[in-house]
Order: sequence, then C-alpha cells, then structure tokens
Amino acid sequence: MILTLVLKLLRDLRLTLFVTASLLCLFQIFWTKIMERIIAQLAPFFYGMAGYSGIDVKQVEKVVFDGPGKLIRSIIGGETIDLNNAMDMFTIAYVHPLVQTIICIWAVGRAAGALAGEIDRGTMELLLSQPIGRGTLILAHLVVDIITIPLICLSMWFGSYVGYWLVNPLTLSEYDNLPKMQKMDIEFGIAGLKVKIKDPTLAAPSPTKMPPGEGRLALHPELLGKGLLATGGLIFAITGITMAISATGRFRFRVLGYAVFLILIMFLVNVISQVWEPLMPLRPLTIFYYYQPQQMILGRGWSVNFSEWNQGETLFQVPCLLVLYGVGTLGYLISWRIFERRDIPAPI
Repeated sequence: MILTLVLKLLRDLRLTLFVTASLLCLFQIFWTKIMERIIAQLAPFFYGMAGYSGIDVKQVEKVVFDGPGKLIRSIIGGETIDLNNAMDMFTIAYVHPLVQTIICIWAVGRAAGALAGEIDRGTMELLLSQPIGRGTLILAHLVVDIITIPLICLSMWFGSYVGYWLVNPLTLSEYDNLPKMQKMDIEFGIAGLKVKIKDPTLAAPSPTKMPPGEGRLALHPELLGKGLLATGGLIFAITGITMAISATGRFRFRVLGYAVFLILIMFLVNVISQVWEPLMPLRPLTIFYYYQPQQMILGRGWSVNFSEWNQGETLFQVPCLLVLYGVGTLGYLISWRIFERRDIPAPI
C-alpha cells in the first residue's frame, strides 16, 4: 500500500519537480557563462586599468566590498572566496540567493501541502479511510524526499557540467582592448620662445598582469558532487522543519506563512550577522549556518567551529551534514509524533 501511496504523491508532484529541477539546471548554465565573463574578460580588464592608475587590485576589491558591499561578499561566500579563481567563482552558484530561494520554495511548499494541505482540501479523511496508518503516511512522504531530493541535486550537477562544456577551457582576454589615453604634448610660447612639454602620461604605470592562468582557471565539475551533499541536506532540513509545522496545522497557507517567516528570519540572520557583530552569536542557531557547500567543494573542511560563541576562536567542531540531516530527521520524528496523536478536523 505504501508503494501505491508513494507513486500517487510523486504523480502529484511531477510538474512542480520538473519546473524546480529545470530552473536550477538552467541557472547553473547561466552562472557558468557569467563566471566566464568575469574571470576571462572583466578581471583582466580591471587588472590592467588598476595598473595604469597605479592602484593595487586588492585595494579595488576593498573599496568595492566595503560598507554595504560586505553584505554582497557574505552572500557569495565571504572572505575565503577568491574572486580571481575560476573554481571559487564556480561554487557561488550553489549559495546564490536565487538558488536558495528555489530550494526553499520547493521544500516549504511540498511539506506544507503534505499534511495540512490534505486537511485543508478535505481529503485527509478519505486518505486515512484506506488501510494505511498515520505513521505510514509520514513514511511515504519521507520516501518521496529520498527520491526527489537526489533528482533535484543531480539536475544542478547536470547544469554545471553543461556550463563546463560550454566555457572550458577558459582563456584570458588580451590587454589590447584597454583604453589608451591620446598623446597630448603641451606647447606654448613666452616672449617669442616656444616651450614644448612632452605628454607626462608616457611615464604612466604599465598594466598589471593577472596571475598565470594555469591552475587558477581550471574547473573541476566532478568536485561539485561534494557540495550537493550539503544542498540535499538543506532541502531535507527545511522539509523536516516544515513537516513539523504542517503536522500541527489545519490550513495550508497558514502553515506556509509560518514556515516562510521562520526560514526567512534564519536566512537574514545568517547573512546580516556576518557584517553586523551584535547578531553574530545568533548565527549558529540558523540552519543556513551549516550550509557550507563551497568549503566542501574547495577542500576547506566539512564542519563548523562555532567561533561566533568564542570570540573568533574555535570552540568545537561539528560536521555540517550531521546537523542538516539531523534536523530533517528530527522534524520528521516530531511530525510523526504530533500527527499520530492529533485529531483530524472534519472538512468545512
């Protein structure tokens, strides 16, 4: 009976699943083209312009990401992400706000309709009149997650590979396109004497050359699979949280409101706390603090250290995946416990 129920749930979700997977796949392709434009064309251009002006490129980055720019920097991965490294830029697609928004819409929308949605539509009584228990219904939704979450992650991976095939290998643009100042010699006369001053810009600094492309321009899409473990964990965690809320509710849109509000607060706290110190201790309390696909892909660790609670020093290490999948599992257990004991209101 559970197989029939799972197939029914998958059939109901097939269009939403296709749209979600397609959007994530297309964004990965789109971001790869943006990354190519930034790394291979814009970065050499600004390196050259900085050199002509006698400004260090790090100073340019500091000015761009100062003030409100810190918020942008925190959104794309923080100070650990090297914007002149193609692989670092490649991973931004996995933490981009649009990607996280699509993921949250899928997870919240599916879980909100799982229990409260059936009650709201008046179909829960009909569903439970079949020879299935309430626990079996929760288990069926868990099986649906086990099937759909890998499909969503694989769609992102496929999009990354398509983008890789479109832009690889990356080649830096030449400096011939840099704007050149016209030569302007100054000539004037004093008491019949002609004075000529050569253009002082002839002694201007030469353009700064970017670091060699070897290694820095290399893309390794196979490494993105490690980050997808975190993406799957984030989807599962948000689904579990929403399932727990859905188990207590009667109206789907009310559950959606509660879940969206909670997830949005956690997202904003996680982002703003990276640039506003008073909020820093609250960051480990958000689920997004444990979503670290970039660090996993780039080989910089699979855990968080809770330095926010210890004045910037490591307090203790906790694996990110353990928290993400643990929260999802706990959410399902809470939803099962509540749903087993609650009364199902009659349809209005």
